[in-house]
Amino acid sequence: MAEGEDMQTFTSIMDALVRISTSMKNMEKELLCPVCQEMYKQPLVLPCTHNVCQACAREVLGQQGYIGHGGDPSSEPTSPASTPSTRSPRLSRRTLPKPDRLDRLLKSGFGTYPGRKRGALHPQVIMFPCPACQGDVELGERGLAGLFRNLTLERVVERYRQSVSVGGAILCQLCKPPPLEATKGCTECRATFCNECFKLFHPWGTQKAQHEPTLPTLSFRPKGLMCPDHKEEVTHYCKTCQRLVCQLCRVRRTHSGHKITPVLSAYQALKDKLTKSLTYILGNQDTVQTQICELEEAVRHTEVSGQQAKEEVSQLVRGLGAVLEEKRASLLQAIEECQQERLARLSAQIQEHRSLLDGSGLVGYAQEVLKETDQPCFVQAAKQLHNRIARATEALQTFRPAASSSFRHCQLDVGREMKLLTELNFLRVPEAPVIDTQRTFAYDQIFLCWRLPPHSPPAWHYTVEFRRTDVPAQPGPTRWQRREEVRGTSALLENPDTGSVYVLRVRGCNKAGYGEYSEDVHLHTPPAP
Repeated sequence: MAEGEDMQTFTSIMDALVRISTSMKNMEKELLCPVCQEMYKQPLVLPCTHNVCQACAREVLGQQGYIGHGGDPSSEPTSPASTPSTRSPRLSRRTLPKPDRLDRLLKSGFGTYPGRKRGALHPQVIMFPCPACQGDVELGERGLAGLFRNLTLERVVERYRQSVSVGGAILCQLCKPPPLEATKGCTECRATFCNECFKLFHPWGTQKAQHEPTLPTLSFRPKGLMCPDHKEEVTHYCKTCQRLVCQLCRVRRTHSGHKITPVLSAYQALKDKLTKSLTYILGNQDTVQTQICELEEAVRHTEVSGQQAKEEVSQLVRGLGAVLEEKRASLLQAIEECQQERLARLSAQIQEHRSLLDGSGLVGYAQEVLKETDQPCFVQAAKQLHNRIARATEALQTFRPAASSSFRHCQLDVGREMKLLTELNFLRVPEAPVIDTQRTFAYDQIFLCWRLPPHSPPAWHYTVEFRRTDVPAQPGPTRWQRREEVRGTSALLENPDTGSVYVLRVRGCNKAGYGEYSEDVHLHTPPAP
């Protein structure tokens, strides 16, 4: 019996461990820096509440041209995560400013960056492009030195690494190669040690012998969250600035008149809110799953609808191409017919002129006729020949090609068509109509008149909605009476209740769908017909 209970307890413990391990693996995407896409190392909290690795933040500021605002390197804990031996290949290639130069620039309060003169009395506020929300956030004059480290996120990353065994064993940082596996860590020294190295660097009778060993870790953090301005532990929370502050911050003019509460009160309030929200989410897992199914169905519908839209656009464009091809063929046929007609006329004129050459055609025949000595016969033949010679002489004296060689009259003006094709775009829904209050009135009937804005897409028809506002509200959503597919820009509502207040609105519709509603208009019907 006892063995069965032990086995059941062991099984439940293993199931719990599996669930915890699965949960830790599923949240890996929450632990990735948006810049380097690796697990956070010494994350900083930006004013927009997003996180970024400290080294990544320095690199981003360096790319923006800011120098001397990456924080004080001497105040950072030296941990295996920040050493070249364990840093990722992407981070190891970064070229950062020298610490001594950063320290001098930070103490002097001046840096060199675009738009600022050296030694300016009013330094420019540093803007940081957040890679998560794609917005520019203001860091103030101190830059990264004025940001808090997210120690909670560091602890979560460390627990995640331990749960999935990322990176294997932690090695001693002080051993000669090859290093042994670390067995202890020291928060004061900010390093991991094997047993021998810990004894060697913490000899008896020295101040280091008082250091308390900890478990080996990849990241050493301060014991508490320190104020970046005064290097003191934070004790209060400023509700106005939504920022943790220390005792010195509290008495400074910066927070004068602000609502400041002890950090314990802020902790309890935020923890209660977070617990309540998390409890609600966990208690509505069925709703979450239902919404996921709806979203997945929306994804499938989007894929199908998108493919259909592509096919429709392709078909319409092919139709335009077919019309253009047909028009091209007809225009080319007209040009071909005109060209053949002109060539025929020019060819005939060439033949006529060739007959005027010496010894050929008409000239040769006239020369032979002139040899005739029989006068009656000559007169008979020469009379007909003279008319032809006269026309040829006139044509020679007033020479002009029988047809023009220019085809300028066949030039196309496609400016309007090209503009239409350039402006070819997806159909937009109609804009919200504008109620014409000068022509809208309520008597025995309600007459509503409207118009579309000047540059609105056309509407095929309209929907008019109306309801009374002087009746008790019914539970549930507001119910409107509706008149569908109204043609034109006016509508007549017959037999309204007397002595009542009606609210009306209208919206247009075309092939793209329904547009926005117009502004509500309130009309008061007379107390009697």
